[in-house]
Amino acid sequence: MNIKNISLRRMKLKLKDPFQTSFGTQTEREFIIVEVQGENHVGYGECVVNSAPFYNEETVKTAWHIMEDFLIPRIYSQSEINHPDEVSKLFKPFRRNNMAKAALEGAIWDLYAKENKITLSEALGGSKKSIDVGISIGIQPSVDELVRVVGKYVNEGYKRIKIKIKPGIDVDALKAVRKQFPTIQMMADANSAYTLDDIEIFKELDQLNLMMIEQPLAHDDIIDHAKLQSQIKTPICLDESIHSLEDAKKAIELGSCRIINLKIGRVGGLTESKKIHDYCSEKGIPLWCGGMLESGIGRAHNIAITSLSNFTLPGDTASSSRYWDEDIVYPEVTAVEGVIQIPETPGIGYAPQKELLDKYTEEVINVGCGYYVK
Repeated sequence: MNIKNISLRRMKLKLKDPFQTSFGTQTEREFIIVEVQGENHVGYGECVVNSAPFYNEETVKTAWHIMEDFLIPRIYSQSEINHPDEVSKLFKPFRRNNMAKAALEGAIWDLYAKENKITLSEALGGSKKSIDVGISIGIQPSVDELVRVVGKYVNEGYKRIKIKIKPGIDVDALKAVRKQFPTIQMMADANSAYTLDDIEIFKELDQLNLMMIEQPLAHDDIIDHAKLQSQIKTPICLDESIHSLEDAKKAIELGSCRIINLKIGRVGGLTESKKIHDYCSEKGIPLWCGGMLESGIGRAHNIAITSLSNFTLPGDTASSSRYWDEDIVYPEVTAVEGVIQIPETPGIGYAPQKELLDKYTEEVINVGCGYYVK
């Protein structure tokens, strides 16, 4: 691949409704879109960082700095990149900053697929024609409102309902939902809000026939999760604790989880995601693809990775209309009865719209063979 120019766009989209987790409440989404220009095509990637370092250590400002000052020059230092798998090796000297790495690598994957006239799913080795998806529901102002919102998405056909919890808003809320919807596939996501001192809460949740409890304990822990998993029958799913294949291997060996939520940005890109997928498949650990309130570009990458065989549980890739009045791609990502069809056009399969990219761009920089234009 001959890379002629790389652009970074700092974007901002307003959420249709506030989204509350144990971290806080989001009303808008600030992120970065990467455009990699080849000979005849443009590859697109999305940096799924937040404005503040609540989910992980990266932010929009730090990711921009890492890409502009370290990662992009590293790409231009190579005379040729033949395959996207080479990108993660190029970035290996730089520690962490996985979301910055994943955004650039993802754009190069898209460019590679387009230049080879195949879908991103095919480039990754995916075999599915469609994927099942679930919905993620933030903390609601009341239990009654939570039950109402859950009912709305159950009626829309989503295959799994994920409910955010935190101390004080957990057992009673989930009991009310389970009473109203006794047969739905339901899970709880704690976003690291609890400790082992809360074991009695988890034992109560253990009675609600949950698919899983996601990341109940510390964001960097695998030891205490193993202790908790040994005391409850509900599978623990790890999210924030897994940043690499090595993390996945350690967590599985220790018995820290029975399910893994794979996020492309969190693990540093599609190449590492494939490695984790293959290892978990060998070990019988099911995967699902988590969400970071992505625009359609990030959602397209999630759809492609979910086409791999061991993504056996519904992920978080809901319709664009769940979050945005208008997305930046055409067609918008749409789930029908909880199912999204894998695009059949080359690359990510969704066309970024120039007028909408420009409309929601706060800042842009073009990096052409080392020449910077702001």
